[in-house]
Amino acid sequence: MADDILLSALPFGDATLPNRVLMAPLTRSRSQQPGDIPWALNAEYYAQRASAGLIVSEATQISPQGKGYAFTPGIHTDEQVEGWRLVTDAVHAAGGRIFAQLWHVGRISHVDLQPDGQAPVAPSAVKAASQTYITATSGMIDVSEPRALELEELPGIVDQYRRAAERAKAAGFDGVEIHGANGYLLDQFTRDGTNRRTDAYGGSVENRLRLPLEVATAVVDVWGPDRVGYRISPTGAFNDMTDSDPVATFTALAGRLSDLGLVYIHVVESFAGQPRDEATPQAVREAFSQVYIANGGYTPDMARDRIDEGKADAVAFGVAFLANPDLPERIARGAPLNDPDPATFYGGTAAGYTDYPRLEQAGV
Repeated sequence: MADDILLSALPFGDATLPNRVLMAPLTRSRSQQPGDIPWALNAEYYAQRASAGLIVSEATQISPQGKGYAFTPGIHTDEQVEGWRLVTDAVHAAGGRIFAQLWHVGRISHVDLQPDGQAPVAPSAVKAASQTYITATSGMIDVSEPRALELEELPGIVDQYRRAAERAKAAGFDGVEIHGANGYLLDQFTRDGTNRRTDAYGGSVENRLRLPLEVATAVVDVWGPDRVGYRISPTGAFNDMTDSDPVATFTALAGRLSDLGLVYIHVVESFAGQPRDEATPQAVREAFSQVYIANGGYTPDMARDRIDEGKADAVAFGVAFLANPDLPERIARGAPLNDPDPATFYGGTAAGYTDYPRLEQAGV
């Protein structure tokens, strides 16, 4: 399609992305065991999708404490860094760009996944009405009761993110995205439905943003602001999340992240089964002066409209990229999209992972 805004270049900090069709972070639970190590299969998967304007990796544990789901990859051991280097080398050889998404799950975990069977950590000891899985055969089970982090532990949390950012650089990533969305640790600190603290890290919006902003500052110290993004889900209820005033909370966060100079904010605007909220994401858009990436149930036509209207600079596609490794080319040619297979979304082997056909394989 001539002059398709989705396929136009996007100024991006100290770089330029070749298109605005980005690949959203997608947990696929296919790291090599033992050790939660990325390997050749993951490298093939990401390299297949290198035509994305930018790939954001699947959520990646910053520490053993940050783990909440079986078979998800980490970036806290030398072996994991070597595994991610296979991935980044493959993506770069295919002409792509990839950021690592840095992830601490907080309370969304289980004692069987935690070091020495300890309780998961959270801003406050509030158990989530949520589930996870701990083995290939366990199925989904309730998460464990968390414990509240002590004040003196919080610098250590910031250091986990800093060290993960350093390891991401050693692994050859082009930058990092801080996972502050979907009910995980930084989101838990941000929202008053989960943050019941009465110290300097709880109560007011300013206090609830303290840890997320300390983390962002530490990561920027490693990478520089042009190579750091931040993901939020201001109206998402996933993982039992609520906030009494999401507009006030998340415009304040967006404004502070903008002041730090982060290259982008990545906003999950809607979840399956929830109505799309137009007001909150756009308030965030107005508060953040750099690149705004929209995510959440977008079709190519919806994405074009959003960018044309100035409500987004780029759109991150999830399931569409999962099932269509050559998504930008399909958009350019107006070609049909592969149907995704939900049965193979999590865990398994190459089936439903690296075997989705490209256009030339489908004879298009």
